[in-house]
Amino acid sequence: MPILPIDTGRYGTDEMRRIFDETSRLQKILDVEAAAAFAQSEVGNIPKDAAQEIMMKANTRNVIIERCKEIDKQINHDLMAVVKALSEVCSPSAARWVHFGLTSADVEDTAYALQFKEAIYLIQNGLVSIEKTLMRLVEKHRDTMMAGRTHGQHMAVITLGLKLAVWMREVSRHLKRLTQTKERVLVGKIMGAIGTGAGLGEHAIEIQNIALTRLGLRPADMVTQVIQRDLHAELISTLTLIGTSLEKFALEIRNLQRTEIMELMEPFKIESQVGSSAMPSKRNPVKSERICSLARLLRGMLIPAYENMALWHERDLTNSANERFIFSMSFILLDEMTYAMKNILAELVVLPENMKRNLAITGGLFISENVVKELVQRGLGRQEAHELVRKCSMKAITEKEAFSEVLTKEPQVSNLIPEKDISALLDYSEYLGVTQELIDNALASTKAELTQY
Repeated sequence: MPILPIDTGRYGTDEMRRIFDETSRLQKILDVEAAAAFAQSEVGNIPKDAAQEIMMKANTRNVIIERCKEIDKQINHDLMAVVKALSEVCSPSAARWVHFGLTSADVEDTAYALQFKEAIYLIQNGLVSIEKTLMRLVEKHRDTMMAGRTHGQHMAVITLGLKLAVWMREVSRHLKRLTQTKERVLVGKIMGAIGTGAGLGEHAIEIQNIALTRLGLRPADMVTQVIQRDLHAELISTLTLIGTSLEKFALEIRNLQRTEIMELMEPFKIESQVGSSAMPSKRNPVKSERICSLARLLRGMLIPAYENMALWHERDLTNSANERFIFSMSFILLDEMTYAMKNILAELVVLPENMKRNLAITGGLFISENVVKELVQRGLGRQEAHELVRKCSMKAITEKEAFSEVLTKEPQVSNLIPEKDISALLDYSEYLGVTQELIDNALASTKAELTQY
């Protein structure tokens, strides 16, 4: 009976959930046992025919989950239960070599790396898809003007293309982080108890290299009985950082979908989607809100990941139980968030007419900086100019008078700037600075970097 929403299939794609289901986990454990047997047969530690049989039997058709669980109930050791179940399906001559020279962490930690390898690939693909969609949106809306906001207030004019280009470059940085993290995290360990290789004999390093090469992994840096948990903390940190960026994007979409703003909207299936159980007319930004909600849970995985770094001596088991949650949940939660954001951006509703309407709300107040700049260029000190324009701005707001009229009536301003020039200074379409150049540079960098993935 499912308990967690992840178990019901509500969150995460089928592909991601399969990586972390019982069958996949068991198969990866068996893959490590098979690779270790093969490696030991290559250096003469165990007979080649025994290794071949172990490799042939090390799959979930022969080693059944239910049997592993039966044994685990008797012995209270889930990894040893798999070892015993694999030994049962092998002939006595091969069974005697199953798990030879190994310790549980060799198999468990290396199997985790195999899961990480597949899961990171899916996350990476999702981010590439988001980045490509953002590139298309940036190009399409490079000239779509909208209000830039700080503290929730209009600050200046930007374009939607610039806003989305900022997101696009953030995704690019995350793809680099994933690549860098993979270099450190996709590692295994076949070094036996305490990490000395004593149980594997004089060819321990060669055995590890052969086995891990067969699995598509590299040897971990210095280990004890376990791979050091700073690597796993880094992985969860990277996933969490990606998730927090997705939350940032979703939060902006939610804010811009407010009825009073209504500049962006997440897609909505008009023919079937229900927005509210009470109000039939509502189009709630539920996908964006889901991303924000799951980001909070994802950040909760960070604490145990960091706590797991400090184990007693060469290892203890205080990391083991919580890692059964945090590894799978972190990937599945981020996978759901990535999938949702990909769908939101693919059909993002952009409302330029509302952006234009909102730009007119302040009557030019939001580019008052341009007036300050002009006054300075015409001889006034910068601080004096700032204070003068501040007073004019406050008067326009409190007396509900057009900003341009207040400026024209102010002698200190009108003596320096003719009325016709004041109107030109408040034309927000001429106050985009080097926006287009910034967008072009961002697009060029992104296109160049995408060739790596």
